[in-house]
Amino acid sequence: MKKTYTFRLRKLILLALTCYAIHASAQNDSLMNTKSTDSAKTRLNMDAIYNRPFLVSNKLPVALGGYIEANTQYSGTDGVTEGFSFQMRRLTLFMSSTIAKNIKFLTEIEFEEGTKEINIEFCAADFQFNPLLVFRGGIIMNPIGAYNQNHDGPRWDFIDRPLTATGIIPTTLSNVGAGLHGKYFMHNWIMGYEFYLTNGFDDKVIDNEEGRTSLGAGKSNADKFDVSNSGTPMYTGKVAIRNRQFGEIGISYMRGIYNKFRADGLKIDDKRYATVLAADFNTSLLKNKLNITGEFARVMVDVPSTYTQQYGSKQWGAYTDVIYTLVKRKMLGWNSAQLNVGLRGELVDYNEGVFTETSTNIGDEFWALVPCLAFRPSGTTVIRFNYRFEGATDLFGNPPSRTNTIQLGISSYF
Repeated sequence: MKKTYTFRLRKLILLALTCYAIHASAQNDSLMNTKSTDSAKTRLNMDAIYNRPFLVSNKLPVALGGYIEANTQYSGTDGVTEGFSFQMRRLTLFMSSTIAKNIKFLTEIEFEEGTKEINIEFCAADFQFNPLLVFRGGIIMNPIGAYNQNHDGPRWDFIDRPLTATGIIPTTLSNVGAGLHGKYFMHNWIMGYEFYLTNGFDDKVIDNEEGRTSLGAGKSNADKFDVSNSGTPMYTGKVAIRNRQFGEIGISYMRGIYNKFRADGLKIDDKRYATVLAADFNTSLLKNKLNITGEFARVMVDVPSTYTQQYGSKQWGAYTDVIYTLVKRKMLGWNSAQLNVGLRGELVDYNEGVFTETSTNIGDEFWALVPCLAFRPSGTTVIRFNYRFEGATDLFGNPPSRTNTIQLGISSYF
């Protein structure tokens, strides 16, 4: 196993050096996120991949950046605990380059839990013909919901990602493909769209070790960047609208065949679709002291009739974050430090419906409440304390298990 990780690490280092070499002669034009005159109110969630703090030098054709997430955790379920742990959640590196006028490149590589997982989360080039017409090709983050694209740890005062973004929409969801995106500005309004054709999920959506329908299991195919399991593209589309005073609303849709339905030209199964519909919003009130973010996602999967009802054909999840800035001023030597308090509420139903034989509700539900306290010495660094209350109901609706978790962590761009 150690040799496998070492080999993968060498390949990723080679990829990074290759990307650098390819762009070594590139023109050092302005980068979207470092030289833009737009304020934060003119950006949509779709801009998150470029809206990061990069290190830029006039002598280098590439801009570099990244972030880390690390924390401590003490958790117990129904009075039983495994004790205290330090966790290195992730180290993410990204590079960006302006190859020529209106041609940009960005890649993002993530190391999770040390080197337990190494992933290329994004690696694509943008060709802008018009602000409303930009062609993108490569490894793309599917624009389903908002969190999948806007997931960087330093942007959040909560240590864990929302259940909706891990159990329903398996963040980070990336696939190789191509498509179009663009934005249109009109007075106080900004409208944006994205549409991509990519590879999709595989049969592990239902044929997995989790014992439930899981898009997360269906995205784990190591060959997904090389071949489509179903031989057909998955399509993902999103439209978003933002008012500079009231915030942003987005609607997104994703659909594709997840199973291998033919082999050697012969039909071996029916076409089975996985469909996701999501809505997201964010707003800032009270002169940006109060920030509210939320997302809802619904999953519909064609499950064969031969499978038991523990594999649900419908799932949904939702969360809302409310963050309030208590104070923002010079503190402890930092000129613009701020102290935030917040609360996250979330609910996930992995198997919506009733048992056909008993007409009783199917369980498999999770909920959580997470109060937080966060100190930001700068806008790109956060020290955060979370106390997580979580409940989980099994498939048959037995009394839920209760989990309490204390977390203290840091996350910072660099």
